[in-house]
Amino acid sequence: LPDIGGLERFDSPGKGRGLRVTRPFKVGELLFSSPAYACVLSVKERGCYCEFCFTRKESLARCGKCKKAFYCNAKCQKGDWSFHKLECSAMTAFRENWCPSEISRLVARILAKKKTQKERSGSEKILTIGEMQSHVEDVDNERREMNEAEIAALHRFYSKHLELPDHKDLLTLFSQVACNGFTIEDDELSHLGTAIYPDVALINHSCLPSVIVTYNGTSAEVRAVQDMKPGDEVLISYIDLLYPTDDRNNRLRETYYFTCDCKECKSKSKDNAKLKVRKQSDPIEQDVISNMMRYARKTVREFRALKGIKNILHELLEMCEQSLEEMGAVFDDSNVYMLHMMYQAMGICIHMQDADSAIRYGEKILKPYSQLYPPYSLNVSSMYLKLGRLYMGLERYSMGISAFKKAMTIMEVAHGKDHLYLTELRKDMVQK
Repeated sequence: LPDIGGLERFDSPGKGRGLRVTRPFKVGELLFSSPAYACVLSVKERGCYCEFCFTRKESLARCGKCKKAFYCNAKCQKGDWSFHKLECSAMTAFRENWCPSEISRLVARILAKKKTQKERSGSEKILTIGEMQSHVEDVDNERREMNEAEIAALHRFYSKHLELPDHKDLLTLFSQVACNGFTIEDDELSHLGTAIYPDVALINHSCLPSVIVTYNGTSAEVRAVQDMKPGDEVLISYIDLLYPTDDRNNRLRETYYFTCDCKECKSKSKDNAKLKVRKQSDPIEQDVISNMMRYARKTVREFRALKGIKNILHELLEMCEQSLEEMGAVFDDSNVYMLHMMYQAMGICIHMQDADSAIRYGEKILKPYSQLYPPYSLNVSSMYLKLGRLYMGLERYSMGISAFKKAMTIMEVAHGKDHLYLTELRKDMVQK
């Protein structure tokens, strides 16, 4: 097998294929970097980022034909044309009816790339795109209906510019993308786009990950968050690690069709802290706690559904406040369901440009976050960044700078000391 220095593919007991190190790696060290096999910029980020290289820039040049895609320069525009042409004239023709999902857009790009790219690409040094796990046989009816709708959309929006394979192959590809796609996120974990990295997709999951994936333009970078010795398996987390063991495993089963058996899932050592209940002179009854857990999980689901359809911010905020009040009668402020709704509320306050309320929520979230997440967590660094930027906006510079410093301690390990995010952050700090 082709070699990425210091790494090899192996059969991981109980996990199937996996990746392990053949030499030591220290915390913060880059294991490898992988270019995207294919990627797509989110529609809502158009005009802020270059469609081709995902550089964030003030003055981007617009595609003269569709006026919807933006680029750094002619070189980026040319580089992207083989993918952009799948959408350029279609967007003009369909106008406001052009609405393929981000997954469909990515699948179209993968198909176009497969046509032109016959030999292994730079993102397939250890695992090829065709070898990615699809779980097509595990897909439930609801997911299958979603895939069928995606395929119909693919035919509607792309068949004119792309030869589409037969139905069975498309189902496999959509299933592969569903369990191997990576969300490209910025330093505050805002969604920028979706991409496929076959080599990174080889890495198995653990709730006690040994590495973290960050993005540099459209490339994925994998860095150690624990010291690793030869033979150690490379493990990332596929999910948000804030939640207790049952929630994590429900999420893993739903999306990735497996149950985790890492040390944390066996010992559940953090579950008590994550589900902390208010201290009261006479302890709260177990059934009251169980009912509140049910309420909390239901609220999380309902809020997610509502957020998808309602853009009425004050209504969403009301829902957060109401649920925090209900749960707060039973749960401690550091309980993860409280933190979940505070985080949502904070996001809405930022949208409503209410910095003071956003800061109030952020300050309540931070301490429990840094106790409940692993030592190097992007959820924690992004929260410090959000808070730091809010303080800066209110000219509370010393608070802002101390929040930035805490974010940087984590980011220097996760993103590497030379990442653009860090050089820009240092510049902002010097100016203040």
